[in-house]
Amino acid sequence: MRSLLSRLSFATALVLTPLAASPAMASSEPIAIPAPALDASRADSVQTAVLAGGCFWGVQAVYQHTTGVVNAVSGYAGGAKETANYKRTNYGDTGHAEAVEITYDPKKISYGKLLQIYFSVVHDPTQLNRQGPDVGTQYRSTIFAQNDEQKRVAEAYIAQLNAAKAFKAKIATTIETGKPFYKAEDYHQDYATLNPLQPYILINDKPKIGHMAKYFPDNFRTQPVLVKDVKAVSN
Repeated sequence: MRSLLSRLSFATALVLTPLAASPAMASSEPIAIPAPALDASRADSVQTAVLAGGCFWGVQAVYQHTTGVVNAVSGYAGGAKETANYKRTNYGDTGHAEAVEITYDPKKISYGKLLQIYFSVVHDPTQLNRQGPDVGTQYRSTIFAQNDEQKRVAEAYIAQLNAAKAFKAKIATTIETGKPFYKAEDYHQDYATLNPLQPYILINDKPKIGHMAKYFPDNFRTQPVLVKDVKAVSN
């Protein structure tokens, strides 16, 4: 379990700790991986993907900088509505994972490309029930498939990457279906953008945005799409 206060304290401690003695961090340099051989069909209307890969601050930040993404919202998926809150999910026994709901335009970016970004720069998919310094099932690597097609594409891509030995270890990412997404508290939305100098963000999440620009320049947008701006427009 890692509360918001302990996460901030941990990040501050990392700044004062020699790198060689620091725990694993989630911002290690990613590797280039092939695009999925099987992709979802190009729908005419906006689609939704829900992905979990460690702390939702960084996952949200990467997709907010992704061209074709209309909105990226931090939240919880995998458990019941009653336990879909930050305090309760931090116990790691609710079934929830910190997740991000990504609304995207399939005419500008495909579901497969979102997954390629997910496996390459968002997180390390070989870590089981953790991501960098954050430990627990709430930080697991999970694709919450929204339909049968997304499930097929995700399964095929994981099999493709494992067969190609794209990573040094087997992918630990799971695929879950039929699990509703619940939006997280407002103070978690746009967190990386609103707190760019916060130590945890500097250490774990800002490098991911840089990796996104480096590995996916054609899909990178400098100005992030923010939940607060989308909400203002919709209102």
